[in-house]
Amino acid sequence: MTTVNYSNVELLRFITAGSVDDGKSTLIGRLLYDSKSVFEDQLESMKVISERHGNHKVNLALLTDGLRSEREQGITIDVAYRYFSTPKRKFVIADTPGHIEYTRNMVTGASTAEAAIILIDARNGIMEQTKRHSYIISLLQIPNVIFAVNKMDLVDFSEKKFEKITDEYSIFIQKLNIKNVYYLPISAFHGDNVVEFSKKMTWYKGPSLLSILETIPLKNNISSLPARFPIQYVIRPQTDNFHDYRAYAGQIASGTYNVGDSVTIVPSYTQSIIKAIDNVMESLNEASAPQSVAIRLVDNVDASRGDMIVKSTELPIVDSNISLMVCWFNHRPLCIGIKYIIRHTTDEVFGIVTHVNYKVNINTMENVICDEHVKMNDIAHVFMKTSKPLKYDIYVKNRLTGGLIIIDGNTFETVGAGMIMK
Repeated sequence: MTTVNYSNVELLRFITAGSVDDGKSTLIGRLLYDSKSVFEDQLESMKVISERHGNHKVNLALLTDGLRSEREQGITIDVAYRYFSTPKRKFVIADTPGHIEYTRNMVTGASTAEAAIILIDARNGIMEQTKRHSYIISLLQIPNVIFAVNKMDLVDFSEKKFEKITDEYSIFIQKLNIKNVYYLPISAFHGDNVVEFSKKMTWYKGPSLLSILETIPLKNNISSLPARFPIQYVIRPQTDNFHDYRAYAGQIASGTYNVGDSVTIVPSYTQSIIKAIDNVMESLNEASAPQSVAIRLVDNVDASRGDMIVKSTELPIVDSNISLMVCWFNHRPLCIGIKYIIRHTTDEVFGIVTHVNYKVNINTMENVICDEHVKMNDIAHVFMKTSKPLKYDIYVKNRLTGGLIIIDGNTFETVGAGMIMK
C-alpha cells in the first residue's frame, strides 16, 4: 500500500445501504482492495480467516465485519467505519446493516453522510428494506444516491435485468426527495465496475463506482450555514493568572464567527459582542464549523450548557412545540403522553409525544392516518411538547441543528431519532 499526502484533498462521507445479503460489506472490501488501501497484514489476516471458514478466495467482507458474531453469521450488525484516500478525494465509509432489526444503526451511520450507495441483489430486485433505507436517506437529506445493482455475474451480466430493476426504482423514488441519482451495474465479488471498468458489461457506458465517488459535487459546506454555537461548558479558572477569564466552550455546529460579531444567546435573547475566540494554542480572529473553540464576550452574560450563541442577524426557531418525523428504534412502542428525554445539540430536556399525525407505509409511500401504534423500525410524523424551548432550525435547512434523539427516561436507551419539520 502506497502513502501520499492528501492533506489538502476534500472529504466525502458516504454509507452503504440496502437489504440483507445484497453485498454491502463485500463491496466496501473490494473498493478498499482494488484502490490499494489494504495493508499487507490485513490481507494476510483475511486469508487465514477465509481459509478457516472454508473459503478458497479471500472474503473481502472481513475488512468491515469486525465483530465475531458478524463473521460467524456473515452479516453486518454494527456500523463499521473505514477510511481511504485517492489523489482526488478522501473518504469516510460507513458500512451499515441490512437487517431490519438493525435499522437504528443504519440511521446512525447515515446521519452525517453526503452520499449513499444503495445496493440491490440483481437476482432479487427491490426489497422492502431497500425502500425503507431509501426513505430514510430521503428524510436525512442525503443529496447523492448511487443505486448499484450488484451480483450481475449471477444473472449473466444481463442488460435487460439491470434496466428492469432501475426502471422500477426510478418510479419509486419519484415520491422521495432525492436530488441526484446514479445507476450502475456491478459485481462486488469480481470487481466489475467498482474501481475498474467491466469487460463483461460493455453495454454500460457510465463511470465506475470510484469515479462517481471522486466526482460527486459536495455542496454541504457547514461553514456557510447560519452560525450556531451550542455551549458545552463555561470556563471559569478563577486563578491568579486568569482571575477574570470567562469563556463558553464548545464545537461550532455550523457557520462562521468573527471577533466583533454581534451575537445573541438563546433562549434568553441576551445580546453581546464577541471579544475573543480561543483555541488550545492561540486566539483567533475567525473560527468556522466544525472547529472546537472557546468564545469570550464583552459582557458577563448568564449562559450555560444547552444555551446557544448565534449571530443576531441569524436567529434560530425557539419553541417547545415541535413537529418532527421519527424513526423508532426500540422494541417497546412509542407511548403518547409519557416522558422521554430529548437530546438536541448540547441541550437535554424532557418531552412528551402529544399526537401521532401519520405513519408511513414503506411499500406504498402512503401516509397512514389514525394509526398511533408506532413500533420498532416504523417511521411516523408526530407532534412533541418539550419541558423548555429548543433552539433549532428545520432539518432540511440545517441537518446539524434540525435533528434530535429520543431517550427512554427509565432505561436511558436511545429509542428514536427525529428530524424537525417546523
